[in-house]
Amino acid sequence: MSIAADERRTRILEIVRKLGTVRVTDLAARLDLPTVTVRRDVATLAETGLLRRSHGSVSRPEEGAAAPADARTMGLIVPTVSHTVSQYFDEVIAGARAAAADAGAHLVLGISSYTPGADRAQAEQLLKSGAEGLMLTPNWRTGHEPEDRLWLRDLPVPTVLVERRATAGDPAAELDSVSSDHHHGVLLALRHLAALGHDSVVLAARCDTWTAMKVRSGYTEACRALGLAPQPVIDIEDPATAPETVAGRLAEAAGQGVRAALVHNDQDAIQLPALLRARGLSVPEDLALISYDDVFAALGAPPLTAVAPPKRAVGAAAVDLLLRRLRHGHTLPVHRLELLPELKVRASCGGTASA
Repeated sequence: MSIAADERRTRILEIVRKLGTVRVTDLAARLDLPTVTVRRDVATLAETGLLRRSHGSVSRPEEGAAAPADARTMGLIVPTVSHTVSQYFDEVIAGARAAAADAGAHLVLGISSYTPGADRAQAEQLLKSGAEGLMLTPNWRTGHEPEDRLWLRDLPVPTVLVERRATAGDPAAELDSVSSDHHHGVLLALRHLAALGHDSVVLAARCDTWTAMKVRSGYTEACRALGLAPQPVIDIEDPATAPETVAGRLAEAAGQGVRAALVHNDQDAIQLPALLRARGLSVPEDLALISYDDVFAALGAPPLTAVAPPKRAVGAAAVDLLLRRLRHGHTLPVHRLELLPELKVRASCGGTASA
């Protein structure tokens, strides 16, 4: 029976946390998995800083720098590293790890999946492992699901929402939160395109993550604020066919006079210039293109202008806020921190007007 990548990697982290240092071959034997599969998973976890590799062995990244005896233990739960948003949260994790290390705190990671109940199960596991506080990116995809959030209100330890923010009346509304202001990020992109002379921008976006839904609502708000003519949103659905479909829809929009696009996310945007060339359109000459996330937008051909949420800063701020909450308890007012994204101007939008 095959094991999903997120489950394999969670089990690898659990074993390494328990044993400290273990050979990759022994790890594969314990998991009853092919060594090549475990080696790939270990490489992915090492790239995000969750493990340390050395001469065929893996160990905890904090090994060799003992934490103080009174160090706080904090749990961080993020979406599965096998999901398409994994690179985004790699940077959030990196920011949280650095801030925890600076504070002499111990960080324990839980990897959740986009399935009902997965967040709660991971939270319960981290609490059993001794976490005194939690930082949590729950599986909120669309709108409001208050009945699925009641358990957040009843968590027995201080909890900070990461890249999520509950609205008034939500069961999680009184939790601390640290998030990127994605509405501001979309406004930056559209304002830059407007400064380059575009009076209309089309949005192509996913609809399967919290960030995607914030980008969508931010698009409507930004068009209204800037006086731009809103266009029907191009839905990015099946990842296998999405780039081809989006390229076709963008070519149609260009034929109707819309020569600028914002695409969420990098994975989809970076494939579009080649697909548009096959349709006789060049980026940026025929279509100005901005990506959202800035995970690997700079590697595009041409390099993509991109909205860059402050991913590492979000992780660091969540650690700082949780430590303050652990020190001060209920005497500290509930904090809702929103950090502003930046716009990284590159070649794909065809100009360098100030954003």
